[in-house]
Amino acid sequence: MKRYLTLLVGVSLLVVLLSTACSSSPRSSGGSIVYGLTLTPSGIDPHIDASSELGIPLTSVYDPLVWLTPEGTFVPGLAESWEVSDNGLTYTFHLRDDVTFHDGTPFNAEAVQFSLDRIADPQTQSRKAAGMLGPYDRTEIVDDTAVRVHFEEPYAPFLASLSTVYLAMVSPEAVEEWGDEYQFHQVGTGPFIFEEYVPKDHLTLVRNPDYDWAPSFFDRQGPAELEEVVFRFYTDPATRVLALESGEADVMGEIPPRDAVRLDQSQDYQLLTVPIPGQPLQFFLNTRRHPTDDPRVRQALLYAIDRPAIVDTVFESYSPPAYGPLCRSTFAYDSDVEVKYAHDPDRAVELLEEAGWTDTDGDGTRDRDGVPLELETILMGWGYIPEVGQMLQNQFSHIGVGFQSRQTTFSNAMGDVAAGDYHLVPFLFSSSDPDILRTTFHSSNLDGGFNWSKVSDPQLDAWLEEGKGAIDEVHRQGVYASIQQRIMDEAMILPVRDYVNLNAAAARVEGLGYDRQGWFPLLYDVSVTAP
Repeated sequence: MKRYLTLLVGVSLLVVLLSTACSSSPRSSGGSIVYGLTLTPSGIDPHIDASSELGIPLTSVYDPLVWLTPEGTFVPGLAESWEVSDNGLTYTFHLRDDVTFHDGTPFNAEAVQFSLDRIADPQTQSRKAAGMLGPYDRTEIVDDTAVRVHFEEPYAPFLASLSTVYLAMVSPEAVEEWGDEYQFHQVGTGPFIFEEYVPKDHLTLVRNPDYDWAPSFFDRQGPAELEEVVFRFYTDPATRVLALESGEADVMGEIPPRDAVRLDQSQDYQLLTVPIPGQPLQFFLNTRRHPTDDPRVRQALLYAIDRPAIVDTVFESYSPPAYGPLCRSTFAYDSDVEVKYAHDPDRAVELLEEAGWTDTDGDGTRDRDGVPLELETILMGWGYIPEVGQMLQNQFSHIGVGFQSRQTTFSNAMGDVAAGDYHLVPFLFSSSDPDILRTTFHSSNLDGGFNWSKVSDPQLDAWLEEGKGAIDEVHRQGVYASIQQRIMDEAMILPVRDYVNLNAAAARVEGLGYDRQGWFPLLYDVSVTAP
């Protein structure tokens, strides 16, 4: 299901290194690890495909033009420096002159132009990267080590988008040689070389012996520690921990919370809890369907839910409660949303009665004009959403609100949403840039898009457009604070929990960290302890 979580525009990543368990055994250069992937994507060309899973191996195959540090500042990657024009329409990049692709092709301005133009070309049929380019116009070659990227209008998330694997710098010669088969023969400049990909079985990376341009937040240069990383597919959740405990795999992502508790208590494993930025697990409230078209009813639902109880019960306390439309780890998160809707069933009851909903027949469900207060809710089967739904049903019952749910597939849910046949529907979206809110709350995405709250708010639209183009970060933060406050004041969503990816690794694996997106491991500094 992760593939659907990142089919969105405006995705950008901040890089954060997470500390891992230490070992008293000496580190050894060389060796290999097996890394467990949790789904089999239909394609893995980062310019074409959209799955999060493809970025897990490919982040180590490609270097970005710019990196983001743990503090959220940009540092040189394949670009040594850059300037942004005062009007935000032009980005000039000065490139390294000492980098070669894995096939020996020099990295230069032509490669940058080729890569960005390939993404923007409609014939590429990009499902994600093209959206991350925003209002891209063209790339101008200044000389062999400098380019100017031109935009039709200011696009603030661009630098952060460049730091992702989806805007990878690819070898022009490799793409031209392999054409439609490029996904099986990918060539980047990163610390690992793409050796082999057998769909639904494995993907193998080997160390790049010539790598000598690691970003500054790694305190060394030279080739990676590991000689080889083999990625294998474990699509059945029940097999993941078994593979880890049997030694078949050394690293595994998306560990079930109950298994995470056990692994966390063992000295043989390390649990790496990685926050996923973007929008939290949230239930969109249909503002165009009675009775959730009444803001008092929507606000009552927010006061009725006990988020910490849901997190403790369903997610074993590994996820923090969510209180707004952005996760805490997302740039421009506004902590003021956390005080808006504390668990207060009495206040919920007051709002419902103020809106005319009372229990006239004593059956435990409120009604008005002979119509019971029943909420139709769509529940997908992934991400413990059914379990969350059960707890919401119980908590709503305490204030006299009925909860009629139906579990369905993602594709069927999309049809129900298009028809407006719901009061609540859950989803979450990965992105470390707040521009993701434009996808879910801008009126342009009302019909056929992800505006599942069915919101058409001119002021919100104006702020979302302003935030997209605001180059100054302080100004952007203020704009997105207003957006978050507006969304919660109008109770457009019911937030539940910030998403946290539970990864586990054998104790012998050292130096494993993840980028801010949370899905992608940074394998350059990973090593294994000597036996």
